[in-house]
Amino acid sequence: MTKSFRELIVWQKSIALVVKVYKLTEKFPKSELFGLTSQIRRAVVAIPSNIAEGYARRHTKEYAQFVNIAFSSGAELETQLVISEELGYVNKNEYEGISETLCEIMRMLNKLGNVLRANL
Repeated sequence: MTKSFRELIVWQKSIALVVKVYKLTEKFPKSELFGLTSQIRRAVVAIPSNIAEGYARRHTKEYAQFVNIAFSSGAELETQLVISEELGYVNKNEYEGISETLCEIMRMLNKLGNVLRANL
């Protein structure tokens, strides 16, 4: 096991995704500040946060549960990004770039969750 959650590639990629998403949502309409912008930012921040919290629990069952929550936050984020594209807040290229990164993170979370559950 790694010494810190900071060493996990999935956590590092999730932090990079947070930065991308925050920059993307800066251009959303001000009327969405407490709506879609807030929801998207909450969901993206939840991904690395849950990875870190689960890791810190030091019990495999709890860690797997938090990885599952991070995965669920990714699905929530994906849905909100689709809505943002449909509303014209995000163009197709922006959506595809973030979606590609998110899909990679989701695959990594799925694999991590499977490994953890296999070790229960």
